[in-house]
Amino acid sequence: MTGQPAEPDAEPTLRVAGLEVTYRVRGQDRPVVRDLSFEIGRQESFGLVGESGSGKSTVALALTRYLPRNGRVSAGSISVGGRDVLGLSGPELRDLRASTVSMVYQEPGRALNPSLRAGRQIAEVFEVGGADKRTALDRAEDMLRKVQIADPGQVMNRYPHQLSGGMAQRVVIAMALAAEPALLILDEPTTALDATVEAEVLDLVSGLRREMSTSVLFISHNLAVIARMCDRVGVLYAGELVEDGPAGQVFGAPRHPYTVGLLRCIPRRGQRKDHGRLDAIPGFLPPPGRAVTGCVFAERCALAVGECHQAAPPAYDVAPDQRARCFRHAEAGDLPRDTPPEMALPDTAGAGEPIVTIRSLSKTFTVPGGQVRALAGIDLTVLRGETLGLVGESGSGKTTLARILLGLSEPDRGSVLELNGSALAPDVRRRGRDQLAALRIVFQNPDSALNRRHTVRRLISRPLARLAGLSGARLTERLMDLIRAVRMEERHLTMRPAQLSGGLKQRVAIARAFGGQPQIVVCDEPTSALDVSVQAAILNLLADLQGKEQVSYLFISHDLGVVRYLSDRIAVLYLGRLMEVGPAEDVFRGPHHPYTEALLSAVPSLDGQRTDRIRLAGEIPSAASPPAGCVFHTRCPRKLPTGVCEETEPPLGEVAPGHLMSCHIPVQTLRRLQRSAAEVASGG
Repeated sequence: MTGQPAEPDAEPTLRVAGLEVTYRVRGQDRPVVRDLSFEIGRQESFGLVGESGSGKSTVALALTRYLPRNGRVSAGSISVGGRDVLGLSGPELRDLRASTVSMVYQEPGRALNPSLRAGRQIAEVFEVGGADKRTALDRAEDMLRKVQIADPGQVMNRYPHQLSGGMAQRVVIAMALAAEPALLILDEPTTALDATVEAEVLDLVSGLRREMSTSVLFISHNLAVIARMCDRVGVLYAGELVEDGPAGQVFGAPRHPYTVGLLRCIPRRGQRKDHGRLDAIPGFLPPPGRAVTGCVFAERCALAVGECHQAAPPAYDVAPDQRARCFRHAEAGDLPRDTPPEMALPDTAGAGEPIVTIRSLSKTFTVPGGQVRALAGIDLTVLRGETLGLVGESGSGKTTLARILLGLSEPDRGSVLELNGSALAPDVRRRGRDQLAALRIVFQNPDSALNRRHTVRRLISRPLARLAGLSGARLTERLMDLIRAVRMEERHLTMRPAQLSGGLKQRVAIARAFGGQPQIVVCDEPTSALDVSVQAAILNLLADLQGKEQVSYLFISHDLGVVRYLSDRIAVLYLGRLMEVGPAEDVFRGPHHPYTEALLSAVPSLDGQRTDRIRLAGEIPSAASPPAGCVFHTRCPRKLPTGVCEETEPPLGEVAPGHLMSCHIPVQTLRRLQRSAAEVASGG
């Protein structure tokens, strides 16, 4: 953590006292934030965590008086730098937003005007502050340089759609910090970013916070990011702050059952599915605005007793500067598990038998001005009953490979795709029903994958009828088996997607994918948009279904902790090339390819284990003009001085049984270098 404690007598940058926020819905007032109090000192970073629906974003909107028309602050006070935010007039409020408080949202695409160039949008911030147009443009370019954009002159002239996700987020941060605000609010700013880009953005925010003496309110469901970035943390549940204190204390010794539950949902460093289930939190958040008697978490808490349902617990001082709203806070660490640790694992009798075989797979796209080779000579197999994790930065070719496997994109001539030893038609329209049923997909966003006009019954029944050929009683029986398998109830069958939570929608998507009794399911970022509690339930579900249905997974994710938990083998892609493939533990334990090493070093940890991040130079090169030799040499921190990396592309060779790597550096040298780096990072 990188904070500088505020002076004891200094006025805090933000003070929230007794805040209550109410929404008017169908003629009734529904309280969504209750009795919320916290402070953020000067140059301090405060994290706010909790499940979706806890009220995190509502708090951020209330601080800047950006609540929707049916929302209002019904009680309490908010002050920024000693100014009463709720008492400000219109011009005063505009001045506060322009010069004192800035906000960075989760999706930079929604924060940027698609019709204006990036430089123009940043310059407008300086013009509002009184600068002339020329000066504003010069300062905008300086600001892009400050957020570590290598060629700010070019980026100034680009439109938002011409920027990568990481670069667009840096532009938004540049806009937010242009006015040198006293308070910066970050609402899930890295959720959609790759591990390396996320690490760069977090480093950037930390550095600029110190340089500009800015205080930060950081909202995220990624507890490891909060642990890395924040001095103190508040845990929000159903609109109430149930625990707060120094981040190290709260995450190291939580004293509220809800905090304990959130932490148990996360795959810790090295944890795998064969070590047992993740412990998901039972039940669901109460609906917004529902009147609660007693503790708001009592209905989901395994420690709850009669007193918990009858009276709201006060905020107990449980440790220096740490408070928890729980009558049984002393017993929180002994919270019983809700999820049994035992897990049915796949039968490995068929291990080594390939279901999918890919040989010499290439894909070239024709674009204005030339061609882009998205994949180049990929050789890969997916074995029966295994999970193959596919990782790499955006633009590395992960989704292209998945689309080709599913028949949604055709590979280049000479590419070979086989399913159970038989040729797999490259176009999905030429595949028979058996092949269509054998290969299914679970998308990242179930909202875009589910027809919102159909009921859950129809969404799941359709593949049962069309792919499995079921009807009547057999269809109903299989439907109910799937509903039970994904831990849903019969009452959900009549609901439509809009009536379901994000986790339930993803369960419907998984049930639909399993409707045709597939042999392999492509999981494309299936948990990245979910809270840690829902993520744990989905990961447990995927592992359970794998054991029961003997299905294989191609699991695509930028969350390497999730990949390590679920995967048996790992394949690492970079610029359309396979850099490394092997058993998950071998790949994670090392020695690993320098690119894999950089990916792993970028992952934040809740365990307090420090890893010196390997900073890659620049962004991933364009696939339209890849570097000669090893395509990674332009960013590789371990490049050999002999020139071989720049001149010759290394073959994919075996460095250990089943472990292949594409690198000129001898494996013994990699082992020595990486072991030395690990010892330095650990202080050894």
